[in-house]
Amino acid sequence: MTTGQHDSGGTRGLAAVMHTAFFLLLGASVARFLLRHPGEPRTPWVIALSIALALLYVLGPALGARPTARRLFWLGLVVATWVVLVLLAPSFAWCAVPLFYTALRTLPPRAAIALVALLTVFVVSAQLQLARQFDPNLLLAPPAVAALATAVFVHMERQATAQRALIDDLIRTRRELAATERREGTLAERQRLSMEIHDTLAQHLSSQQMLLQAADRTWDADPATARAHVRTATEIAARGLAEARRLVHDLAPRELDNGAQLPEALRALDAGPGITVRFHLEGTPVPLPDRTQSALLRIAQGALANVREHSGARAAALTLSFLGDQVVLDIADDGHGFAEAEARHPRAEDRGHGLPAIRARVRRLGGTLTIESAPGEGTVLSAALPLEPSP
Repeated sequence: MTTGQHDSGGTRGLAAVMHTAFFLLLGASVARFLLRHPGEPRTPWVIALSIALALLYVLGPALGARPTARRLFWLGLVVATWVVLVLLAPSFAWCAVPLFYTALRTLPPRAAIALVALLTVFVVSAQLQLARQFDPNLLLAPPAVAALATAVFVHMERQATAQRALIDDLIRTRRELAATERREGTLAERQRLSMEIHDTLAQHLSSQQMLLQAADRTWDADPATARAHVRTATEIAARGLAEARRLVHDLAPRELDNGAQLPEALRALDAGPGITVRFHLEGTPVPLPDRTQSALLRIAQGALANVREHSGARAAALTLSFLGDQVVLDIADDGHGFAEAEARHPRAEDRGHGLPAIRARVRRLGGTLTIESAPGEGTVLSAALPLEPSP
């Protein structure tokens, strides 16, 4: 669970407590009024207003917490109904405590504090009307409760805002650090490859050139020496070819180093923060050629990159299936999807990346690529490769 989800859960928990407290206070106030004032002319009005206040309060969560026009109008109706109810029966004054929380969640801080102050004054007036003699507690307790509740709420909101800002800074810093590390890794790899090529292939090619030039100069005068130069150049060419193959092998996916198999590499993939990736294996795994493993891993990485950058998905699933004469990799997400015509006719600026690159990998190994998607229904990409790819 992310910190934002944790904060949202805490807010919902506090809201549930406040809603429960409101209805308990409202019910207790109704019961108190009916027990102390049975059969009075104002009783139907008190009951009707209590029901209206309860219904209005129930509508609140459906309007959200932001100060929209509808939310502000609803808050005004709730406060007005409560005020009339308190004028008829001062014992309903304590229902204001949950209303403090509602006002603080709905209004900007200054407006909310002003409304809380007005509600507190009204509560004090109502309590003094109920008292048979002056009681300092009735004058001081409501403001103290209101001040404490307001201070706690404002402090929690500030803490939550600061925490959200800190988390945003951390996420941004992590992304920048990851980008920097990728750039540095790319530069280091380019430097390593340039040194490898200079120290092996370039040297071999230079030696071959010198030997072949020497053979050309001595071919007529000393054929035996010339043929020796050609044989030596051939040996150097063979060593250069071996070095070239080694370099190509080093460019294979790092996830498949040290004997790692494709299912293990796929299980370790992720699509970035906020996206859950699950891996499923179906059928009995069989050994796959290195280029098939590399291609399927690159396809999965490319598909997850598309999921992260374009789909808006929250979850993705990788399924590797061994089906007798072929191996199938399915990548499914719950994103917003797209029209299949976009996959068949990508934009010019997208050629060579994303889906076109995946198609090229599948085509080189004699496989087939299937894409199923529709706007709002997610996407399923399926790459099927023969277990003995075409040369």
